[in-house]
Amino acid sequence: MKPHLIIFGIMIAGFIAYNLFFAATDDRANTLINIIYASVLFGYMAFMAFVVLKKMRK
Repeated sequence: MKPHLIIFGIMIAGFIAYNLFFAATDDRANTLINIIYASVLFGYMAFMAFVVLKKMRK
């Protein structure tokens, strides 16, 4: 489980870094990138929850 948390932490740091330093100048593009990135983050959270539940079942 530890590698999953490290990957998730790196993804969160990337999201914060993008919004602070590398945000797109076009508002629509920036919103689209934020929505896609947040969707990937929530999908990875769901994957981590699935892995935890699968390990608890055994």
